Amino acid sequence: MVITDYDRFLSKRSKARKPSAIRALQPLIALPGMISLGGGLPHPSTFPILDMSFTLTNGDSLTISENEMRRALQYSNTNGLPDLIEWLKQLQIEEHKPKYDFDICIGNGSQDVLSKAFEMLLNENDSILIEKPAYTGALAFLRPMGLTFVDIETDGNGIIPEKLEEALENWDDSKPRPKCIYTVPIAGNPTGVSVSLERKKRVYELAQKYDFIILEDDPYYYLQFSERIPSYFSMDVDGRVLRFDSFSKILSSGIRIGWVSGPKPLVNRIVLHTQAANLHASGLSQTFALSILRRWGVFGFMEHAKKTAAFYKQKRDIFIESAEKYLDGLAEWNTPTAGMFIWLKLLGIDDSETLIKKKAIEKKVLMVPGFEFFPNNDVTPYVRASYSTATKEEIDEALKRLASLLRDAIASQN
Repeated sequence: MVITDYDRFLSKRSKARKPSAIRALQPLIALPGMISLGGGLPHPSTFPILDMSFTLTNGDSLTISENEMRRALQYSNTNGLPDLIEWLKQLQIEEHKPKYDFDICIGNGSQDVLSKAFEMLLNENDSILIEKPAYTGALAFLRPMGLTFVDIETDGNGIIPEKLEEALENWDDSKPRPKCIYTVPIAGNPTGVSVSLERKKRVYELAQKYDFIILEDDPYYYLQFSERIPSYFSMDVDGRVLRFDSFSKILSSGIRIGWVSGPKPLVNRIVLHTQAANLHASGLSQTFALSILRRWGVFGFMEHAKKTAAFYKQKRDIFIESAEKYLDGLAEWNTPTAGMFIWLKLLGIDDSETLIKKKAIEKKVLMVPGFEFFPNNDVTPYVRASYSTATKEEIDEALKRLASLLRDAIASQN
């Protein structure tokens, strides 16, 4: 059923948000004939930067003109530069083919708009459905909110719909039901696994049945090594999916450009939060990204994403080759079909924390112990490894050192 009233999903704080009187003027400034004496915009002649030129890795030279630079350096619309918004809408339409008129808000990275979505939906003492394990960046924001984490088990194919259904079927109705689920469905961080289309369809059916919002955090979507699995956003007929995308893994992590797509009433609440927080994402970063995207077009962007995915596929293969050489019989893992992470289960170890946080560091190997990713702080033998930046030789040496540490740890227990 199409959602027409989102009031039941909103937190008390979000409901209390009102438009910023000054921010509300921003879209009106560019209207023909408008004389602005309202906003406190600094005069562009005082900005010391005139224009900018840069070179892409393929040798193409791009220039941000004086007029474009003037706009980039000035305050702009809260939801993002209009031209970039339009480009992103076209990308979403071509890739996901959404089934309703959606809206977009650009943030300083996708975690910016994701954290605002959490704040929009959740009150203290609420429950949130969340994968087990889950992304630590999201947990770092959620933990101080005083929530109950209803963690849903995952396996080598991602979230298990039957476990989700079990949690909802057996819900204690003396407590408010969860209003949302948080999920990283492709190349999950930390597990590296991706949720199949069949499982996604089942999760969406459960969202319809039990009336919750799906927060689809999908920064690794374009790093799938074969045909891309359709998104929750693409199957949403009710307006119950908020999708979070990022340029961090495709263009640059430092430009801090991410965006949320979804139902206009929900995206508008995120815009209101931004009005009262950081005003808007960096105009310079947006202009920088837009100049590249205009040169490429959607097709060129897809070609670049394909090359980037192929790069990480090669890195994955290098890691797996070294893992099979050194960790056979010492660890278990699922081979990722996307992204940059592998989730290792250390055999003969009940708790990976000391081994990874102390002994591995002493041997000059950095990984992340698995307990960091569990919403309810489970003791676990798992550890997250990333193959994104290390060389073939470094990966080989790191796993050789890990294997030695594991043998020593197992021997010390006997």
